[in-house]
Amino acid sequence: MTERCPITYEVLPPGQRYSTAGLKRLSPQLKNLHDLEEDSAALRSHALSMADKLSIQGVQFKLSAKLSLKEEKFQVCASGGRYILKPPSPDYEGLPENEDLTMRLAAMSGIHIPPHGLVYASDRTLTYWVKRFDRQSQKEKIPLEDFAQLSGRSRDTKYDSSMEKVAEVIEAYATFPQVELAKLFRLVVFNFLVGNEDAHLKNYSLITTEGQVTLSPVYDLVNSTIVLKNAKEEFALPLRGKKRNLTYADIVDYYGQERLGLNPGMIDGILSSIKNASSQWSEWIQKSFLTATQKDAYERVVRERRQKMGF
Repeated sequence: MTERCPITYEVLPPGQRYSTAGLKRLSPQLKNLHDLEEDSAALRSHALSMADKLSIQGVQFKLSAKLSLKEEKFQVCASGGRYILKPPSPDYEGLPENEDLTMRLAAMSGIHIPPHGLVYASDRTLTYWVKRFDRQSQKEKIPLEDFAQLSGRSRDTKYDSSMEKVAEVIEAYATFPQVELAKLFRLVVFNFLVGNEDAHLKNYSLITTEGQVTLSPVYDLVNSTIVLKNAKEEFALPLRGKKRNLTYADIVDYYGQERLGLNPGMIDGILSSIKNASSQWSEWIQKSFLTATQKDAYERVVRERRQKMGF
């Protein structure tokens, strides 16, 4: 069986766990990366015990971690972590592998993502890691607010909104709204194509850097359609009053052009770049760490959605 680097998907020589390029994504000084000290069950238990201490919460198990260059490993910590670890879930198969792949496809599509990858736990299961973009240092935080906070919603009411209201938040707070609305349109098209139907208010955030308020790098991108098996909706938040049976006219003509006010040239440029990127997704889906069944399911969703978008 061909071994691949869980950070870059490169084919590895026998006995090697990570590629040099993969290690450099974590740090130019890193020469090796040891497995996490705990197995997946222990990581989940640890995550539950730390849930009230972690500022980023949600359905998935999450742990705060530091990267020790001296010991060449991730170390779970209660505070000051620059990384988030997401171990496997017993209820949803392949979540770490799914998120890592989906984030990779997003980057190919021109979407700004933070450094991320997969790391082996002690039982050889894979845990997803992502670098926090809301930390300047261990003590200094970068101002970040999700759209639930900005809309006066809570974790319990994060689905009580619409894609039109998501646009309103950007128009109200972003330094250059039109630039951010174009980013939003690119993300909406991408989410539709990969079957991410769980992009609720807490999965959009505004970040303030160098005095400018912009959309943050994206996070929590997953092909939830294949995870949930019998998913009936295409969007978490209604667009044009509906969450399913969305069409090109709904996404492009109505949302992109009419609601977001993007000019036809900008829309065509975004669609063209995503179309070109998505034509290469199959190769990366097959390289990913999903099971063969999950790869087939992922490809099927993408194929059907590309047809709907005329790709």
